[in-house]
Amino acid sequence: MIDLHYWPTPNGHKITLFLEESGLDYTLHPVDIGKGAQFEPDFLAISPNNKMPAIVDRAPSDDGAPLSVFESGAILQYLAEKTGRFLPISPRDRIATLEWLNWQMAGLGPMTGQYGHFNVYAPEKIDYAITRYTQEVERLLGVLDRRLAGRDFIVGSDYTIADMAAYPWINVYDKAPIDLAPFAEVRRWHAAIAARPATQRAYALVKQVNPNAGKPLSEEEKKQLFGKR
Repeated sequence: MIDLHYWPTPNGHKITLFLEESGLDYTLHPVDIGKGAQFEPDFLAISPNNKMPAIVDRAPSDDGAPLSVFESGAILQYLAEKTGRFLPISPRDRIATLEWLNWQMAGLGPMTGQYGHFNVYAPEKIDYAITRYTQEVERLLGVLDRRLAGRDFIVGSDYTIADMAAYPWINVYDKAPIDLAPFAEVRRWHAAIAARPATQRAYALVKQVNPNAGKPLSEEEKKQLFGKR
């Protein structure tokens, strides 16, 4: 049994995508980041960087005590290795999967997050920041588009944790949409993943966990998300 400490954000979606695809038993534990739940001592004990998602595996493969894992990329790799799924066995495909998983963690996620912050949440419009992160997100989409040419998924014909990591970070912000017209391969790949039954089950959790998803953030939520020290 996996305890998933979760809130419906792009990083949270990565893990529900995996769990719904794999069929692993899991229990959701909502972490309301708008109310500061990520700073509570019990959560910090398993996620010391005060970020979700995090998991606790109640039945780890070494038959030892429950094992906690934080950071979404590490969680995906852990679950893939636990189940033997969505991480190829062949050395070349395995390293390619981990390369693109880390590409998302180091590039697509952080840059898209900064794009969203300065376009949607920042209290003032800073043209330099908006231009900087828009250009960087478009550059990264171009990298992904070229990679997908001639491939069903990022690594090849098989769906992997690299796809699960990248998918939730494509055009996240309804109030600041990115023009995906130049990225035909990304659009084709994204639509294929969106059509998967497990993807639809994972995203159905959004309203179940956070009925206010998509609504403007309150001042208190902004304080918890952007002002906590």
